[in-house]
Amino acid sequence: MDQDTPFDLSLTEEQRITRESMQRYARDVLREQARDADEAGALPSDFLGRAAELGLTLLPIPEAAGGAGMERSPLANMLNIEDLAWGDFSLALAMVTPRAFVNAVLDFGTEEQQRRFLEPLAREEFVPATVALMEGTATFEPSQLRTRARKTGDGYQIEGEKRLVPLGASAEQMLVVAHLEGEGPAAFVVEQGSAGLSAEEQSYMGLRAMETATVRLDGVTVPEDHRLPHFNLQRLVDLARIGTCALAVGSCQGVLDYVTPWVKDRKAFGEPIAYRQSVAFMVANINIELEAMRLLTWRAASRAEQGLDFHREAYLARVCCAEKAMEIGTNGVQLMGGHGFIRDNPVELWYRNLRSVGLLEGTAVV
Repeated sequence: MDQDTPFDLSLTEEQRITRESMQRYARDVLREQARDADEAGALPSDFLGRAAELGLTLLPIPEAAGGAGMERSPLANMLNIEDLAWGDFSLALAMVTPRAFVNAVLDFGTEEQQRRFLEPLAREEFVPATVALMEGTATFEPSQLRTRARKTGDGYQIEGEKRLVPLGASAEQMLVVAHLEGEGPAAFVVEQGSAGLSAEEQSYMGLRAMETATVRLDGVTVPEDHRLPHFNLQRLVDLARIGTCALAVGSCQGVLDYVTPWVKDRKAFGEPIAYRQSVAFMVANINIELEAMRLLTWRAASRAEQGLDFHREAYLARVCCAEKAMEIGTNGVQLMGGHGFIRDNPVELWYRNLRSVGLLEGTAVV
């Protein structure tokens, strides 16, 4: 299958039903709680516990580890993330973060490691787990890691600092990506309470509702069997970029759905502002850019689903979404005029969250 081969955009019956369920949850739960959670700078009480009932983490875990054992599907995962992000970017990312850990272990771990590390997550209640890749360097490049690991007698010792780690302060297990001396990028499962591991929650411009932390590893020692032997950094990054793009697409769809009826109803000089050419063109451009974002993301996920190379498609999707998501967020505020500058208006919240799309790496592995 070459780059020009078309891909099927039709949904299966199972995907259609699942999307309807996720969209209802996004509308009735996430959208309703988003503003209060952002103002509080914290997740609503028992939010993650109730979100666990959707089974997002449990479904892909093998039956041998206590999970549902459903077949891994990057395409289905991407659709779930897109639908949830329509409700709220930040809350959706908090919900899917443990599944990013699960997917990484399924991709890069042995069967024994899958059983060992995923069994604790196969519970009815929510169990936090995460992936730590981002570092606090300008123009961060995943292949040039400052976090270092070295071989010791019976394991590995890790030194470094990770930034923007979702659920980093509460995660029971954390997949830490570090440069292993003499080998290159490697992934290690670090458990909560490990000596030398510390985390400090940080407050950012966006993503205020979810817990984002700076994680420090000061000589953290992990056993030999905590290293995932089949780790592929590029695959992890590419799958995570698809997930981040899905968050952007869902949130930008929320912007479009909100501003379109507003410009039709809002009147100035005796007529709806939608009649003004500059306003109509701006809304049209949001729609065009959003469709480009969606098609690039869906194509990358489709190729990943089929086991084809998808590095190019994931990269293009990420470049497009990082640029256009900020533009759509900005234009959403602009279309609302002074109303868009008021904190009670959801577009300012979406604007702040969408600014994070160009920063996130390795946080939403599909």
